[in-house]
Amino acid sequence: MKYVPLGRTGLSVSQVVLGCMSFGASSWREWVLDEAESQPLLKMALDAGINFFDTANVYSSGASEEVIGGFLKANAKRDDVVISTKMFYPSRETPNRMGLTRDNILSSIDGSLQRLGTDYVDLYQVHRWDDLTPIEETMAALHEVVKSGKARFVGASNMRCWQLAKAQLAAQDQGWGGFATMQNHYNLLHREDERDLIPFCKDQGMGLFPWSPLARGRIARAGNTGTQTTRSDDDATIQDHLYGAPNDPVLDDVAAVAVGHGVSPARIGLAWLMAKGVSPIIGATKTGHIEDARAATDVVLSEDDIDHLEQSYTPRPFAELPWDMDKNEDPRLKTPEHFE
Repeated sequence: MKYVPLGRTGLSVSQVVLGCMSFGASSWREWVLDEAESQPLLKMALDAGINFFDTANVYSSGASEEVIGGFLKANAKRDDVVISTKMFYPSRETPNRMGLTRDNILSSIDGSLQRLGTDYVDLYQVHRWDDLTPIEETMAALHEVVKSGKARFVGASNMRCWQLAKAQLAAQDQGWGGFATMQNHYNLLHREDERDLIPFCKDQGMGLFPWSPLARGRIARAGNTGTQTTRSDDDATIQDHLYGAPNDPVLDDVAAVAVGHGVSPARIGLAWLMAKGVSPIIGATKTGHIEDARAATDVVLSEDDIDHLEQSYTPRPFAELPWDMDKNEDPRLKTPEHFE
């Protein structure tokens, strides 16, 4: 495994991040692995050199944090791993609260730490932007979390560039550190953040680790469109919303480059992101998912490969998560059926 700096935090993290949405409770989503099923995959990831584990208080209604925390306590030294979690949605401790208010932030961090079984998280992230809470209140509360020692750094997720810039200015005005990282939506089928968000983050020295690096599995299935997974069947409508038609020509290019390298399309999709200087968050429900991620760090793409992979991309409307389908309803008034 290769290791890279996480922005300017001073943390050294594996080039691949393990997304932990798939570990927790199958009662939450049918494709989620229960604790006993999660253990071998988590051990395989740790043995492969992955030291960065990303979860959220909403995943499996908190069970994901419990599974990850219990596993890491039993199998790793705390200083050897980087743990990140996220908040925004209602949680066990705040079932009637939502958003980036001070109350929700301060209560949510305590709940996450209890479930994770740790005194601090390395990175505490906001899951999305909040139109209804003043950003000054949000950044002040996050600064309190850092000052208290409950988080080493705070990170952003799912924001437009102007929103992130507004948050950073609010923090800067008070002499605070602001967001150290961005977890955004970025892959070969969704490259809209190349316009402004990614250049801004790199200019500011922020760490970048995108979610859905394989476009909810579409890139992994490039060249074999007849193959589906439990999750892809479950959220085919979401995939179409995010990425358009399933026969996008980019997938043909991925398949061709994969054949040229003699590796799977998944490894090509991940290697492309690493060539872009970001650390992809991979999901895993099978051992092959982790092996592809580890092996992708050894794939070296040429400039011709990258040109080939990028030549067929067609700019598309910004599309983040399912609530974007209904522009007339405030997303805070409903709980999404799917997260990244």
